[in-house]
Amino acid sequence: MSQKSQPSGPAKPTSTPIVSSDHLAGTDQGWQFSELEYAMTMTYNAFSRWMTHCMKAVGYKDFNPLDILVLHNVNHRGKEKRLSDIAFMLNVEDNHTVNYALKKLAKADLVTGRKVGKEMFYSTTDQGRQVCEAYRDVRKACLLDAAEATDRDYDEISHVARVLRSVSGLYDQASRSAASL
Repeated sequence: MSQKSQPSGPAKPTSTPIVSSDHLAGTDQGWQFSELEYAMTMTYNAFSRWMTHCMKAVGYKDFNPLDILVLHNVNHRGKEKRLSDIAFMLNVEDNHTVNYALKKLAKADLVTGRKVGKEMFYSTTDQGRQVCEAYRDVRKACLLDAAEATDRDYDEISHVARVLRSVSGLYDQASRSAASL
């Protein structure tokens, strides 16, 4: 008769790093970046999903994450912005993707463009500002109130944001280096 083993309690957490690809993690310092890359991938996808669902909740289902980011950037501080300024602020290399987003937003009457010399300056319409405010309200109800309930340390979130902005500079420099190979 075989003897059944009894569970020894809850599973113990593993000390193995959670990485995106073990072949990229290597044995040196590479695993920390692979761990970060996996976390950023998961966060990017969750954030993209969140933005599109939040936008759907305010009545706009046909916008992708870049469209939504562009809308909020154009609305930011109520100042007109050029295409190149928007792309720069969002760290988007391909200006044509931002231009396409602006055209979609203009077609939906959320942004408008004003030509000054050879350049277009974009701002949100009244409807665009109302959509941004409605988005803010849904964000508060669904995201911020939930974060508050978990006793999130907002200073820690702010620190993570500063670290991620710094890390984006590392990846920008690394991409320039890789482009020169």
